[in-house]
Amino acid sequence: MPDTTSLNDERFAEYVVPELDVMYRVAQSITRNPTDAEDLVQDTLIRAYRAVDRFDGRYPRAWLLTIMRNAQINRVRRKRPELMHDPDEQMARMADDSPDAADAETLVLDQEFSAPIENALAALPEKFRLVVELVDLNQLSYQEAADALGIPVGTVMSRLHRARRNIRQHLEASPEEVI
Repeated sequence: MPDTTSLNDERFAEYVVPELDVMYRVAQSITRNPTDAEDLVQDTLIRAYRAVDRFDGRYPRAWLLTIMRNAQINRVRRKRPELMHDPDEQMARMADDSPDAADAETLVLDQEFSAPIENALAALPEKFRLVVELVDLNQLSYQEAADALGIPVGTVMSRLHRARRNIRQHLEASPEEVI
């Protein structure tokens, strides 16, 4: 009989390790703080390792992002239980609590986007900005973004459409800023 620990290690290496970069990018988008993102990924990895023997092997990214979303909900619930009434409100408040100091993500965005596009993205309400970051910047599928945020796929598509329209309108309103 094979050793269950080594089997779990193999499954973890097969299903979880290839998704580490995506997990960190999503955690960064959700937490808006590099330290919290690392903690969230670590918590997700621990939970995934404990459950990898029950995972059927289909859609590992969606499985991991669901674990991450639940881990984040539990982390926030432990900190401030009153925020669990409305997930969108929770995300907005979490963003308000994030430090404004420049981080690695900001540096990357500065290199990839012109200031007008950054301004347009920053002007979006949190629930729309998160969808843009997950789908357009982190290149998650609609389903993966929905799993990460705990919302229906149709809501992701709707928010993405509205966010893109708002960005376009913001850029059209100030064409002198566009390079």
